[in-house]
Amino acid sequence: MSVKTFAAIDVGSFELTMKIFDLSGKNTMREIDCIRQRIDLGSDTYAHGKISNEKIDDLCHTLKEFAQIMESYKVTAYKAYGTSAIRETENTLILQDQIEQRTGIWVETLSNSEQRFLDYKSIASKGETFRRIIEEKTAILDIGGGSIQISLFDKDTLVSTQNLRLGVLRLQELLNHLNAGSTQMERLVDELATAQLDDYKKLYLKDREIKNIIIVDDYLSPWAVRKAHERGEVNAVVDRKAFSQLMEALRTKGTTELAKRMDIAEEKVPLVYISAILTRRIAELMGAELVWAPGVTLCDGIAYEYAEQNKMFRGEHDFAEDIIACALNISKRYNGSSKRADTLEHITTTIFDSMKKVHGMGQRERLYLRLAAILHDCGKYISLLNVGEASYDIIMATEMIGLSHMEREIVANVVRFNHSDFVYYGQAQERPMGLDKASYLTVAKLTAILRLANSLDRSHKQKMKGVKAVLQENELILKVDTQEDITLEKGFFQTSTEFFKEVYSITSVIRQKKKF
Repeated sequence: MSVKTFAAIDVGSFELTMKIFDLSGKNTMREIDCIRQRIDLGSDTYAHGKISNEKIDDLCHTLKEFAQIMESYKVTAYKAYGTSAIRETENTLILQDQIEQRTGIWVETLSNSEQRFLDYKSIASKGETFRRIIEEKTAILDIGGGSIQISLFDKDTLVSTQNLRLGVLRLQELLNHLNAGSTQMERLVDELATAQLDDYKKLYLKDREIKNIIIVDDYLSPWAVRKAHERGEVNAVVDRKAFSQLMEALRTKGTTELAKRMDIAEEKVPLVYISAILTRRIAELMGAELVWAPGVTLCDGIAYEYAEQNKMFRGEHDFAEDIIACALNISKRYNGSSKRADTLEHITTTIFDSMKKVHGMGQRERLYLRLAAILHDCGKYISLLNVGEASYDIIMATEMIGLSHMEREIVANVVRFNHSDFVYYGQAQERPMGLDKASYLTVAKLTAILRLANSLDRSHKQKMKGVKAVLQENELILKVDTQEDITLEKGFFQTSTEFFKEVYSITSVIRQKKKF
């Protein structure tokens, strides 16, 4: 049965949101309904590490109501995701199980990079406006309850993405702890933000100029969208003058008046203020002229990804290339060799593509292999002796937007075992791999391919100008086109073939088309 009506549920830090979408149209997703319920889960998590029983009761009650609404709309599929308030609790798995037992809804937990990637996809759902804006020097500012994500784009390419613990609810909790009055709010938030943003500027902005900021949040964006609709405009673009007027109103007007003006609950006004302070500070830091609020939420990204994965429509933006761009920038930061990375990426994907019938892996695993090839030597920046371990640490400590924690584990371990002895499942004593069985097998298969490719460029001189791979029965024939002496490569190749044969039960051989 094909899905026509889909529900996206965001169990957020400050409120629960469910959007119902009609996905029956060709290459379109139409929002039918949006239901919101305020439950401040984040304050409990950020202050105490756990969500109180009272709020769990409220959460389950709301999700039961959501389930009834889904039934009334004849929803045929849904996805429910929890963000930082669920992710950062000490008892996440117990909480997930309790919610499912009481409501019948399984709430998956998004890692920060997965959450931000879905927010990014929600912006992409805006189509032409999104594509036009990111062609210029643009920053996406994703403001959540627990943290903010800043992603820089230049000519439609993701340059860098960084997460800072400057979330709106986290800052509000800190202000409450400091017993800060309303007159102190702007100064304290500005000081807290500046402390982290100055470091961010030195490391990632430097002399880079940013023309536009795309803001995704549940606080400032609704106001910007509403103001645009009042003016009869489609896109909510806020210039410096309008932003200054908003800041002045937030400073001088009372909470009740502001709530009425902005059509929001009074308790949300301080959160809008904090979000506005952060946005203004970052816009000043970057020298940006315009702020665009597309008015999308995580729910839009959830629906977009579901429709994309189930081939209901095809998005025009290549998100996989954004992940690759992140890896290239990480490699550059740690003085990785771009020429060697290009060579390894070409050889590994050539081998991978020739063995589709044998390895049983798909495009996602091919992406992991490309990432591992790009990041294969990043650890040399720290240690020339323990490249594998150092590379693992760098990859696991560096966020790549769009990869889950488990996916990052896969890439990091493939790079690690390219340089060090392979650790078999259940034998990791000093450092548990943190992999389930399926992921472990993926690591083994990709490591075998990367090792084989690595041996073909052991001299780091890119001797193999053309490599073709042909699978014939139980033999993988690698045809190399080079006039150079490849004695060294052949020697290391023989060692690498042992693990390759262990994993695939296939013998690999080199055939040199033009001998030295």
